[in-house]
Amino acid sequence: MPDLPESVAANPILGNWVRIRSEGIVEVRSGKVELGQGVLTALAQIAAEELDVDIARVQMIGAATDLSPDEGFTAGSRSIQQSGAALRQVCAEARAIYVDVAAAKLAVAPDELEVSDGQINGRNDPDGLVTSYWELADDALLDRAATGAATPKPESDYAVVGTDVARLDLPDKLTGRPRYVHDLTLDGQVYGRVVRPPSRGARLLDVDAGPTRALPGVITVVRDGEFVAVVAEREEVAVRAAERLRRDASWDERPTLPDENDLAGYLVSAHADSSLLASKEAVTPARSARSHSARYHRPYLAHGSIGPSAAAALTHTDGRLEVWTHSQGVHVLRRELAAALGLSVDRVVVRHVEGAGCYGHNGADDAAMDAALLSQSLPGRPVHLVWSRADELAWAPFGPAAVVEIAADCGDDGAVLDWRHEIWSGSYMGRPGTTPTTPFLAASDRAGGEPIRAGGEPPVEFGGGTARNAVPGYDFPAYRVINHLVTEMPLRTSALRSLGAFVNVFAAESFMDELASAASRDPVEFRLAHVTDPRGRAVLQAAAARAGWLEWTPRDAVGRGIGYAQYKNAAAYCAVVAEVEATDEVRVRRLTIAVDAGLVINPDGAANQIEGGAVQATSWTLKERVRFDRLNVTSDSWETYPILRFSEVPAIDVEFVAGQGNPPLGTGECAQGPTAAAIANAVYDALGVRVRSLPLTAEQLIAAISD
Repeated sequence: MPDLPESVAANPILGNWVRIRSEGIVEVRSGKVELGQGVLTALAQIAAEELDVDIARVQMIGAATDLSPDEGFTAGSRSIQQSGAALRQVCAEARAIYVDVAAAKLAVAPDELEVSDGQINGRNDPDGLVTSYWELADDALLDRAATGAATPKPESDYAVVGTDVARLDLPDKLTGRPRYVHDLTLDGQVYGRVVRPPSRGARLLDVDAGPTRALPGVITVVRDGEFVAVVAEREEVAVRAAERLRRDASWDERPTLPDENDLAGYLVSAHADSSLLASKEAVTPARSARSHSARYHRPYLAHGSIGPSAAAALTHTDGRLEVWTHSQGVHVLRRELAAALGLSVDRVVVRHVEGAGCYGHNGADDAAMDAALLSQSLPGRPVHLVWSRADELAWAPFGPAAVVEIAADCGDDGAVLDWRHEIWSGSYMGRPGTTPTTPFLAASDRAGGEPIRAGGEPPVEFGGGTARNAVPGYDFPAYRVINHLVTEMPLRTSALRSLGAFVNVFAAESFMDELASAASRDPVEFRLAHVTDPRGRAVLQAAAARAGWLEWTPRDAVGRGIGYAQYKNAAAYCAVVAEVEATDEVRVRRLTIAVDAGLVINPDGAANQIEGGAVQATSWTLKERVRFDRLNVTSDSWETYPILRFSEVPAIDVEFVAGQGNPPLGTGECAQGPTAAAIANAVYDALGVRVRSLPLTAEQLIAAISD
């Protein structure tokens, strides 16, 4: 029996993925969810291609635990690799099954038939023998396990895959139609708000709920341990009631956070589990002519979701729980909610509804738990809950702060002979299902503020977490990669887009530029001298050529820089050339990006993902930094946690280097690290100042000049 794609092996029943309906519609179910990345459009293209139907007939069904296959999290730029491969096989088998049934009905051999937009005709007699998927539609036909016997189309026959199909999700978003979980309105819906502690480590002494309960429109006040919340008939009443309840609560506060201005020092001195992640010994050790070393630092980063986290939940009168959420892992969330609330898993259904921005583990799962708790106080009435902007920026999990130290021994020509890469950072494993303790903020509050413990470090061969892209992507004769996983971070951390790849690539590619400068060699030439992978060389050469690297004319306060990586050392190849202007602040004028992502399902959608990743990385690199004092996070508004404005978005030019004949590699996260490094290297080119601590603010530039 042929090997099945991983997701099909785990969810083998064809009918759980695809349903043919008699009214001329193909329902497609995926375990992956739409986060604004256009993945459902690309998956619809794959289904339409293999079934030979017009894509307008394909209806993508939102992920729900009672309808959709369990494909874990939508994360790591793996949706096309996982769900795309699954749907390719499933739809090929579904097509073969329907053609076999048609052949029996028409009394011909299956290979005498062809399919066009769901109509099944005789190959040599198109106007004679005819039937269709819709005429033959029968759910029982696909109520069987996949076998892997059907062969998907060869790439040379593709007519839908590889074309710029319009995004399925954009019309509603561009015209303001209700689409997000924030817009959800259920029959009998009421509204909840949670009162968060005033600081980390605060303990609730007392709360006088009487004045809040007396407010018109307030239904109830919920207190469970240190979890405090209100439910009201209208949303604005819930907001006012939560503020009143906040004023009537007293807390014991104490400083628990380190000095933000010495965060790097805190990380390298904190207790950590240290391990050698990867190493390579030189076959013939060479004599080093010179050694170099440098330390780089990234602060905590917030997700900065445009729409704060939200959810709705309904506890039925018989105790069953339904939850509507923008979580990236509805099946995992279902299991964790059931465990936290003492319910059997079969009594919980979780449905995905889009949220306005995420890319990582933000507060979506926490909001789902909040809503579920409040719904238990009002069986039969759905509770809709939205976090405040302050709660989103201060209490959602953060991307961990990190320190990276790199050292290299080099030969007479500057070539790297030995490379050492060390990381100090917390874990990115904070999602439901990855932690040793219950992963919800509300569960921590119910337990009296018990910390949420993050998980460990995934193996490098599975992409890693903190150490993602720490193994060098260059052909160095020798290297060592050491990870110091800080076991208890002062602020809660979890997955943020690209995980550790952002800081590791920023550090490694900044250091490669430092080595090139020390050897008086061109940065592009220096990188090419250390890369033998033809796909890596191709993106480096393509980005440099498209950006006019060799024709560059130096100008005052204007610089250009390059960054390169193969994401996770196994996924998409990406090279970025940045052009910046550095005067009173750094402004990125242009990003030229070359990517080899293998087979690209929707080129326009893939370019959108590269552009979006580059814009977000630009924002992280220039502006973003979680601020805190000894008590709490203080960057809880757009004024105190600024992100890139539309007026600051650089011109972006994306080129896909031919990847035909290679499987899809995923695109969403490959631009993060190379973009940061390219910008930092361009700042050095413009000013002659090397800034090793992000973000590249005027404050950091002045500090670097003063060093």
